[in-house]
Amino acid sequence: MDAIDVIRAKRDGGELTPEQIDWAVAAYTRGEIAEEQMASLAMAILLNGMTRAEVSRWTQAMIDSGDRMDWSGLDRPTTDKHSTGGVGDKITLPLAPAVAACGAAVPQLSGRGLGHTGGTLDKLESIPGWRASLSTEEMLGVLREAGAVVCAAGSGLAPADRRLYALRDVTGTVESIPLIASSIMSKKIAEGTGALVLDVKVGSGAFMKTPDTARELAETMVGIGNDHGVRTVALLTAMDRPLGNAVGNAVEVAESVEVLAGGGPPDVVELTVALGREMLAAAGMAGAKDPADALRDGTAMDVWRRMIRAQGGDPLAPLPVARESHEVFAPSSGVLKRLDAFGVGVAAWRLGAGRARKEDPVSAGAGIICHAKPGDKVTKGRPLLSLYADDVSRIPRALEALEGAVEVGESAAADLEPLILQRVG
Repeated sequence: MDAIDVIRAKRDGGELTPEQIDWAVAAYTRGEIAEEQMASLAMAILLNGMTRAEVSRWTQAMIDSGDRMDWSGLDRPTTDKHSTGGVGDKITLPLAPAVAACGAAVPQLSGRGLGHTGGTLDKLESIPGWRASLSTEEMLGVLREAGAVVCAAGSGLAPADRRLYALRDVTGTVESIPLIASSIMSKKIAEGTGALVLDVKVGSGAFMKTPDTARELAETMVGIGNDHGVRTVALLTAMDRPLGNAVGNAVEVAESVEVLAGGGPPDVVELTVALGREMLAAAGMAGAKDPADALRDGTAMDVWRRMIRAQGGDPLAPLPVARESHEVFAPSSGVLKRLDAFGVGVAAWRLGAGRARKEDPVSAGAGIICHAKPGDKVTKGRPLLSLYADDVSRIPRALEALEGAVEVGESAAADLEPLILQRVG
């Protein structure tokens, strides 16, 4: 094989053969293909796309570059959820325990936040003592003890994806749907779950801004999963406004605990229950206990506490609180027509809840509490948002991000999208 021939084939709109794909991914992982050559191939894929067969084979090649986990020793079916990321998206925290309380095993490998989108591991690390890094044996132990585990992916899982992801980030090829889909699905399939539900976010606070691009990504990922023997479905969900009332790390953990206690914001509960039902159905457990009941009767909370303790955390310990706070007041009385997810996400990031680079630290206590949601009545001079930061100098820049993010009118916006937009699969 020759890298130039593979690049030319895709540059000219051709379909790569399985042999070309296998060789290119393996050779790049071994360092035998130069960075600039793989950058050229990634750009050709961005411009000319890939067929379903190509995407499926590319995903398999990335899986084959590393380890594949095996949960066949468990006495219950495995099911998992992946979100494409948003603002206030803490759904994994109540969802994994709720689904485990209904009888499934949930091995959830999660990531960290970057930019305006939060990361599940960053949120959970605000719990004193909680550990994100577990060996496969430790993961298995937590699954047997609690039924669910949420942790970081090990370095042996799809190493080709780590190299290619970093390259895409600096070569303007992040937006390629075949490369996005294969990146996500190679890690999820290598994780070894038997069923997978995808939460594909749509809107200003999401990576996919329009329903059409989100649907294309969802259909591509569902196809990949089913081609690889993982029962996969997707929900397209709204991310034009923040999910729930809390945006940050510790504040989102606190809100998740409210949901596990049978309360919490209605939109967080709605999405947790909807995704939980899909996860159980995909695992062949449609007749199992309902996740809504697990939230109401305390069994999901029981799993949460076992899971946190099994990973070294104290579920009853006080959560970190930021040193500084600032109130944003409603500019007028009326109905909150818009609370832009992107603006709120960037503001939380600037307060210290997120990171600009993967190696940056995050502030556990930084974040935002939204006191109203689009469609709610607000009163002039009453708190609309509460901002929290450890460094008071961060607050002015966060306020800049919120300029234009809030709109109050006499009536609710007629075009307010429902939370769950579409099901794919």
